[in-house]
Amino acid sequence: MRKEYILKDVEASKLFAKELASKARESDVYFLYGELGAGKTFFVTHFCKEIGVEEFVSSPSYVLLNQYKGSEYPIFHLDLYRLGSEEEVYELGITDFIDGGITFVEWPNIAEEILPAERVEIYFEIIEDYRKAVVIDRRKNGT
Repeated sequence: MRKEYILKDVEASKLFAKELASKARESDVYFLYGELGAGKTFFVTHFCKEIGVEEFVSSPSYVLLNQYKGSEYPIFHLDLYRLGSEEEVYELGITDFIDGGITFVEWPNIAEEILPAERVEIYFEIIEDYRKAVVIDRRKNGT
């Protein structure tokens, strides 16, 4: 399934995160594409609020991985921007925990071949004074 969203303001961006959070399932993996400032971490922050994360959600740019406690299962938020190879992804053990919660991967390009093919891809784009998000749901029975 492919769907396009126009995010004209903060409220529209929050509603977008809420809609996707309402369809989330355990073991979902979300690949987040887009330039710096396109809204990837903002999306994760509001998605997490919708699924019961009470703690502060921040960008994992410097630590590579942030983990949060959702109301039903853990949330893993990764930023692979600084990794140089698939080998580094394996060394971090990323493939070991993605089945146990919901995983968000910013800058996933380096891991596309080793992380699940059954995933949701979100492409964020800055267009003048608004954002666009294109969602491609590659899950079985994707909605």
